[in-house]
Amino acid sequence: MTLHIDTDPARLDRERIYRYLSEQSYWARQLPRDIFERSLANSLCFGAYAADGEQIGFARVITDYATFGYLADVFVVEAWRGQGVSKQLMAAVNAHPGLQNLRRLLLATADAHGLYTQFGFGALSRPERLMEKLDAEVYQRLAADAGSVA
Repeated sequence: MTLHIDTDPARLDRERIYRYLSEQSYWARQLPRDIFERSLANSLCFGAYAADGEQIGFARVITDYATFGYLADVFVVEAWRGQGVSKQLMAAVNAHPGLQNLRRLLLATADAHGLYTQFGFGALSRPERLMEKLDAEVYQRLAADAGSVA
């Protein structure tokens, strides 16, 4: 299978990515479009493309390019799953020159532990030291607020 992966933001199929994240993902359902656009603008984005140029996968890393990164929004469109696209996408993330020598690269996943362990991810070494501030209903609240303004 011929697959091309790059970080060119001009190549990203923003509509496909947005639809997947806001309609199909469990982690970003109802993602507002303006927040989606801001997230791309402030991240290192990876697109995976079939030989015909169709975007079939995506990942992004939020990083300072020096000490820390957070891997987010990784997906492969359903028709291409099981063909090694996610592994090639993760290999490209791991090999990116701007992400070398980071002290910590984190991610959160509910269902892809097997993939990420192949690329060096594991359980938190000191979970008692990490905390989170999570607003799981933010997108729904923003959508409701937007509806009341209209």
